[in-house]
Amino acid sequence: MHLYLHIPFCKQACHYCDFHFSTSLKQKGPLVDALCREIRLQREYLPSRTLETIYFGGGTPSLLTESELAQLFGTIYDLYTVAPGAEITLEANPDDLAASKLATLRRYVNRLSIGIQTFDEATLRWMNRAHSATEAEACVWLARDAGFDNLSIDLIYGIPNRPTDRWAYDLDRALSLDVPHLSAYALTIEPDTAFGRWEKTGRLTPADDALAAEQFSELTQALKQAGYEHYEISNFAKKGNGSAAHYARHNTAYWQRRPYLGIGPSAHSYNGQSRQYNIANNSRYMKAIEQGELPATVENLTIADQVNDYLLTGLRTQWGCSLTELSALLGADFTRQQASDLADMQRAGWLIMENDTLRLTEAGKLFADRVAATLFVE
Repeated sequence: MHLYLHIPFCKQACHYCDFHFSTSLKQKGPLVDALCREIRLQREYLPSRTLETIYFGGGTPSLLTESELAQLFGTIYDLYTVAPGAEITLEANPDDLAASKLATLRRYVNRLSIGIQTFDEATLRWMNRAHSATEAEACVWLARDAGFDNLSIDLIYGIPNRPTDRWAYDLDRALSLDVPHLSAYALTIEPDTAFGRWEKTGRLTPADDALAAEQFSELTQALKQAGYEHYEISNFAKKGNGSAAHYARHNTAYWQRRPYLGIGPSAHSYNGQSRQYNIANNSRYMKAIEQGELPATVENLTIADQVNDYLLTGLRTQWGCSLTELSALLGADFTRQQASDLADMQRAGWLIMENDTLRLTEAGKLFADRVAATLFVE
């Protein structure tokens, strides 16, 4: 089973981010109290009390103090068995990762996901990131010195209005760090962000699709040559010494439709039959939890929902979607029912069918959402 905790606090608002967070840290302590209460309220949600992964996302979980981490993990270990070798991930920003903070984190987590985004100083400032280009590189070496060998970094491509060689520079700097895992995402301009407001007033024009596609191709080729496995559209992992690749096990659980519990404001949960969504408001979340209520909206999944969710997530991975499983979920022969659309996607060169599995081609990875939506059932 899998546990996610949303830590909704940041030092400052990045211009592209539309995740739920607050830049006021005044309620951080009371909210951690509420997270612990919700963990107890939700203790029966998962079908098992053994956790294979724990993930701290945000927001900026690296803002948690040692006492707050101890409080959260004390509650988790009181209610759950954490499996031997469980993956315990914490998202962190480079500016938080001084040696003393890393020593603290090492006592609680075994994997860091570091939000670098770019190594270019001018772009960091334009995005309103809190760290510098120097900190972006230094934090990785500091993390290794602290004993972290399971590291992931995030990059963003498709950034408008910057010299084209900057993406090549980002890739070069990232590869020089030789981290075992890397995630890369195309910049998306969301309406309720600074960039969204800039676009509305004409201050910002998003990069065109051709640029994003070109940079995605550069990304996949460079990482393949460097020995990374492209196991999900936005994720790349290296193989360990004689072991499996350093996949993000927690996120892989999402893509493979395994049950997970999400704790905190805006967090999502999934138990196989339904999804639930916590309210994305810190004050209202804490008030409800204090009253012993779960501030969540529950969505019971129809057969079509379950099939479509599997298509949307499974096609993003190198494992694709099992045709047998799709048919079992649907209660009918998926291949026969969707024969026309499957043929269209194969003719377009975006999809292949082999060994009972649907997979995207390299070209199809650029159109993953369109392929999945075309195959959706009603």
